[in-house]
Amino acid sequence: MAKESMKARERKREKMVAKDAKKRADLVAVLKSTSTDEEIVAAKWDAMMALQKLPANGAKIRLHNRCGLTGRPRGYMRQFGLSRVTFREMALAGKIPGVKKSSW
Repeated sequence: MAKESMKARERKREKMVAKDAKKRADLVAVLKSTSTDEEIVAAKWDAMMALQKLPANGAKIRLHNRCGLTGRPRGYMRQFGLSRVTFREMALAGKIPGVKKSSW
């Protein structure tokens, strides 16, 4: 199991990403515009400065997938939101509908 502080930190990042998503998207759109007009160039500079002032943990790239039950960061299965270890335990116990052990 992951430390509670690590799980809490990840939840905090998720909230920050959700809160700043619209603002970041608008600023990035300004930066990616291809116009060479002087007003646009000045707006790009302002957008770059505003983007740098936003908290780094509000960036989507900072998020890390973790198991929903144990908080394990590695071996994450997106389809189920669980780590491979937890998934196997639950599948063998019959707690995940439609999943059964294969053999051939």
